[in-house]
Formats: sequence, C-alpha cells, structure tokens
Amino acid sequence: MSSGARPSHGTGGGWSRRRFVGALAGAAAIATVPAPAAPRSDRAVPTPPPRTPEAGPSVGASVSPAPAAPSSPAPPSGPRPLYLGTYTSGDGGGRGIGVASYDPGTGAITGAGVVTGVADPSFLAVHPHGRTLYAVDERGAGAVTAVRLPGHEVLGSRSTGGSGPCHLSVHPGGRWLLSANYASGSVAVHPVDPSGALGERTDLVTHTSPAPGPGQQGPHAHQFLTSPDGGHLLAVDLGTDTVYTYRLDESRGTLTEVSRARTRPGAGPRHLTFHPGGRYAYLADEVDDTVTVCGYDPATGRLTMGEPQSTGTRGGTSYPAEILVTADGSYAFLANRGDNTLTRYAVEADGARLRLLDTVPVGGDFPRHIAFSPDGRLLFAANQRSGTVTVFAVDRESGELRRTGEPFASPLAVCALPL
Repeated sequence: MSSGARPSHGTGGGWSRRRFVGALAGAAAIATVPAPAAPRSDRAVPTPPPRTPEAGPSVGASVSPAPAAPSSPAPPSGPRPLYLGTYTSGDGGGRGIGVASYDPGTGAITGAGVVTGVADPSFLAVHPHGRTLYAVDERGAGAVTAVRLPGHEVLGSRSTGGSGPCHLSVHPGGRWLLSANYASGSVAVHPVDPSGALGERTDLVTHTSPAPGPGQQGPHAHQFLTSPDGGHLLAVDLGTDTVYTYRLDESRGTLTEVSRARTRPGAGPRHLTFHPGGRYAYLADEVDDTVTVCGYDPATGRLTMGEPQSTGTRGGTSYPAEILVTADGSYAFLANRGDNTLTRYAVEADGARLRLLDTVPVGGDFPRHIAFSPDGRLLFAANQRSGTVTVFAVDRESGELRRTGEPFASPLAVCALPL
C-alpha cells in the first residue's frame, strides 16, 4: 500500500473560494444528450438501522410529462436520525457534527446534541451497513473521520494527503472510502475495516492536467463517487472543468484513470448525480450557473457531455450546488445558492432530457446541500448563511415541493444527512 501522492496526467490554488463563497455579504427549457455507446456525543439520539432508498422504474422515452410514480407504502413510524455537517472554525460556527431526529411523516426536526471532536465536518456519508458515519475535516491538513453509530464514538481520523477535503463517499462494497480534496485538487482512497474504522490511505491522485479553467488557479476536486454499475469512480473537478473516470483495484485500493470528459471552459463542474437507469447523469456547473445532461457508458466509464441548460434562476449571482434525482427517475431538483431556490425538472426520454418546470424558494439563505429522506418523501436543504435546515414534502406524482414546518436552526449548516 502506498500513501504518497501520485499525479494524474498543477496542484495549487487556495481553498477560500469554495469554503467562503457562502460567506460573501418557468419558461420550459429542454436539453438532450446523445445516447451513450452501448469525539464524544453531548446527547445521543437513538439510531435505528437506516433504510435503503427505494428503486423505481425509469420514465418512458416521451416528451410528455413524466408518468406518476407507483403508490408507495406509508412512511416509517417513529423518529429517524438526521446528521448535520457544519464548519466549526467559522464565525458563529458549530461545535461538531449536529445530531438530530426527524418525523418521517411531517419532517419536523428535533435537536439531540453534537458529536464533538471532529473539526470542520462539512460533508457526511454513512457506510452501507448503517453502523458508521464518515465526515471530512475540511482544513488545510485535510482528514477524514469515522464515527460509530448509534453510540457516536469517534473511531479516529486519517489524513487525506491533501488540503480542504469537501466530499466523501463509501464504495458500494463497503471496503473503501473515497474523498475529494478541493484545495489541492486530488482524490484519495482509504480502506475501511470490519469495524468501520479507517486505515491508512492506499492512494492519492492529483489532477495535474488539463490546465485550470478561466479564473481558477489550480485543480479543485469537488466530488468523488461510484457509478451505479459499480465499475467506475468519477471525480468532478471544478478547477480543471473536467470529470475524471477511474477504475478501482478492489484488492489494493489503487486508482487507474480510464477517461476524461471536459465541460465548457469556465463551467466549473461541482456535483454529478446519476439517473437510476444508469445511462445518464446530470452535472451542476457552479461557475457558469448551468446544468448539463451527460450520457454514460457503463462499459467504459466514459461521459458524453450534452448542451448546457438554464437553472431557472432570476438573474444576479447564483451558484448551483447539489442536484438530486427521484428514485423512480421522474424528477430532478437543483439547489441554487444566491437565488436561494430549488429548481424542479421533469426527466424525460429515459433520462436523456431535463425539462425545466419551475423554481421554489428554499426558505433559507444559500442552500449548500440537499438530500432526500431514504423513502424519498422528504427533501432536506442545509442553508449555510442562514444557519438553518428547511424541509419539503415531495409529491411523487407531480414532483411538486411543499415546505413543511419551521426552519431548524443549525450553525453554518452545510450538509444534511437523513437516515
């Protein structure tokens, strides 16, 4: 196992823009992409095992509105756990990972303490078995931390080998943790042992080419995730306007690059999400305020970029953040920081098209992250500037969003993880 940095085909660039951009004081649109080639807890909340999101059918290849999703069972009874990512070093910041619960029927959030001993836990993910929570430590000397559930015991941290880690995810097999270092433009792999604790880093790849896009001083890896087929890892880099595709050696935890997809210069890709059919993906472009539909070839891992399209924002400065797709593949939702809205799209042609429907006020300031509850009935928005989490009920037939209850206060809320 090697823990040294390994270039990918310059490093540099500070991380202040990503972290502190949030601290700075429907005509229909359709885009189509070509089909792809064939540590302790102050107060602990009881944590039942997380539920697995439901799978659903893809929408038919038609330009008509997406069909209604099939009826679903009633929401689970009793409170469910909710974890909140924050910054601990910013003015008015939190003290660690926020611990709360939510009512799966009403979306009402109840605070339940803080997991302390984790610095700047700005992004969170849970292991597939539901017994370990992972957080980035978004600092100059970046790290990732494991927390045992439900007792909230901090199991320890490991260096990411880079600066300002801003995203992490767990490989579906549960043996590897993937993280993205924004400031240093690199991606890292850590082994996960049977207890959920992390081992020393097995690989680190820095994006040394292509050259940074307009206005960027270096690579800025913003996301590192696994494709739906499980065969490839994709790293979204805002600084180089590129999505890199890797293969993971699952015995050694090492990465091999297999392809790249370039966006328009200056697009600033931030976050990618896949249609449940597995052949299309949607890319939120932070810098030029657009969304791009991409074709995906599971055999090669190659993305095919489509044409950029509107986010539906009303003018002025706005930065797309997170994009989600419903489990049945009928609707997509985008968080817009600055415009402070959520854009609703109808997903058409088996995932190949997004049709802009409308935007909805998020009810907070600067929605940094959005997430569905496991059953898809609720959408949570973490609003960085207002320090709040707002909750929406999602209508499965129309995709309409309806605010539920009052915003929940959480200092510098930048990530919401409902289980």
